[in-house]
Amino acid sequence: MEKRELIYYKLDEVDEKILEILQDNARTSLKDIAEQVFLSPTAVGTRIDRMLEEGVLEGFTTRLNPEAMGHYVKAFINLQVEPAQREEFYEYIDGVLNVIECNCVTGDYSMLIEVRFPTTTELDHFIVELQRFGKTKTQIVFSTCVKHRCRYWREDSRTLSRGLEKEKIQ
Repeated sequence: MEKRELIYYKLDEVDEKILEILQDNARTSLKDIAEQVFLSPTAVGTRIDRMLEEGVLEGFTTRLNPEAMGHYVKAFINLQVEPAQREEFYEYIDGVLNVIECNCVTGDYSMLIEVRFPTTTELDHFIVELQRFGKTKTQIVFSTCVKHRCRYWREDSRTLSRGLEKEKIQ
């Protein structure tokens, strides 16, 4: 088996500030960002382009409010999928728009699936469909005390695993 080096992209304080601004509002203009980080708009654009190329930034998206769109039920489903069924399962789960995220995990179950549905009845129908792949265990969310966030680099000594300004980890 080939041994690979783990390489990290090192963020400086300006990169961190740019990411913070973009996470608060991805529509912030280069001019406004530049004023806050004391660089030219061109220099800010170059830094953003570099972070996109290196995979630190994966793109710019719109966050929707599922409740405002009638999807009131949020649930996490554990599913035990047999290895022989994984390919079929992956193809199936990718086509279900109610699936927010599906993760392969360790433990008694092999998959952890986050879903949103308008009603528990629709969630129940989905779970019945899933059970053709294996045993399920479902948790319905009552409330969310910390919403999805991605600001972990501050705790992580300013590095992101992904690959650029090549600081080698031995």
